[in-house]
Amino acid sequence: MTDGAVVALPLERTQSERKVILASSLGTIFEWYDFYLYGLLATIISAQFFSGVNETTGFIFALAAFAAGFAVRPFGALVFGRVGDIVGRKYTFLVTMGLMGLSTFLVGVLPSYASIGVAAPVLLVALRLVQGLALGGEYGGAATYVAEHAPEGKRGLFTSFIQTTATLGLFAALLVVIATRFLVGEAAFADWGWRIPFLISVILLGVSLWIRLQLEESPVFRQMKAEGKTSKAPLTEAFARWANLKWVLVALLGAVAGQAVVWYTGQFYALFFLEKTLKVDGATANILIALALALGTPFFIFFGWLSDRIGRKPIILAGCALAALTYFPAFHMLTAAANPALAAAQARAPVVVFADADSCSFQFDPIGRTAFDRTGCDIAKSALAKAGIPYANADGTYDDRAVVRVGERVVPVAGKASFDAALSRSLAAAGYPAKADPAAIDKPRVVAILFWLVLLVTMVYGPIAALLVELFPSRIRYSAMSLPYHIGNGWFGGFLPTTAFAMVAATGNIYYGLWYPVAVALLTLVVGLLFLPETFRRAIHH
Repeated sequence: MTDGAVVALPLERTQSERKVILASSLGTIFEWYDFYLYGLLATIISAQFFSGVNETTGFIFALAAFAAGFAVRPFGALVFGRVGDIVGRKYTFLVTMGLMGLSTFLVGVLPSYASIGVAAPVLLVALRLVQGLALGGEYGGAATYVAEHAPEGKRGLFTSFIQTTATLGLFAALLVVIATRFLVGEAAFADWGWRIPFLISVILLGVSLWIRLQLEESPVFRQMKAEGKTSKAPLTEAFARWANLKWVLVALLGAVAGQAVVWYTGQFYALFFLEKTLKVDGATANILIALALALGTPFFIFFGWLSDRIGRKPIILAGCALAALTYFPAFHMLTAAANPALAAAQARAPVVVFADADSCSFQFDPIGRTAFDRTGCDIAKSALAKAGIPYANADGTYDDRAVVRVGERVVPVAGKASFDAALSRSLAAAGYPAKADPAAIDKPRVVAILFWLVLLVTMVYGPIAALLVELFPSRIRYSAMSLPYHIGNGWFGGFLPTTAFAMVAATGNIYYGLWYPVAVALLTLVVGLLFLPETFRRAIHH
């Protein structure tokens, strides 16, 4: 009997640990699925809900609405983090899951701009805000819950399964979107089929809630509750006392900010760049990203496991350093592989706008009323932006007129209609494609480049949950780790596509937006090297 009991205990514990990881991970996958559907369908949502403005502005607006969900994530972290530290981990992320699933379903039934006018984008943004608040409370709860169940020496491995959920949720959303496109056809998908992936979320919500209800409360929280050691004011304790606040700031700037921009560049910005800038059709871009994610996802587990052996800090900071060094060459290679005609035309016949710099407007119209036809510079840049053609700027004119030079061809800016026609002829003659030729896409090379970008994501993201859990005491852990995580991922990362594409629109340089993630990754590298402690040997039951 005694021998049997000794054997049974580790088996029972192993089964319990697996159940915790599986249930927490599956539930979180479904939440990420809900949240990232919008990002995958940004181009279609732009046409459905922001059709009252010009195309470039509509796309940036769609990205801004995507970012709105990220903007409120820190507030969700504060609200639900406090509840999680007072009431418990389990019940808090049950509430967040319900909010996420319901708001996602409602996006699927929301009337378009054509049906109800400006109320459509307003309601869309409101639902994105609810999603953001819910996600702000979800991640900290799931990561804390799993880490507090993990045995010593395996927290990186255990929490790395939670780290896969964001990518697996994106992967699941990609598969549903690809399948729906295939089943209903591209025309129907753009018209009404895009709603199906959102409506499916109500089924996932039911499954997720059932899975989470099978779990028990975290043993660390149960012990704190029994001993009367839970915090009565976790927000005050976490953020109004310098002893804790300094680590919140170090976590944000020395780890999470860089992790966030690497994550969103490697997965979302790469997708948007393929579809919007390189003009790869949406279905093909989705499949290429899905293949890269499938290849890269196991490395979340690998780097989580490795961080239990060599530490969290060197892996995260190495990922930031490699991202800063390789982003520009990687995206140049992506252009050559995904749209070789565009890359060849850029090299053979670069486009330059010659105009008086003082006469040029910023090519972004927040209310859709600007025609960009006041000056020659505006006419030229508006036409190039609409055509999606990269260009350089030169301060100067020919015979007091703005001109566009396409290779050796010079196109003077006269009337808008005549200029547009002349520019189109010159671009076509120079070999600039209207869209990427599917037959010319070097798919293995594109997937290899995307895989590299995803691999960097796994380096910075795989160990981050364990690091954050270990930085803070258990009585305020949910609140203290959630805020820097969601400021980093919600603001530094979530605003990346909008910021980067606005930078591209302002300059005409399709690679200029990469300066944003490169700069933030370098900031994290410096702050992390100077101030971030190594945590992988710390005990967390305190």
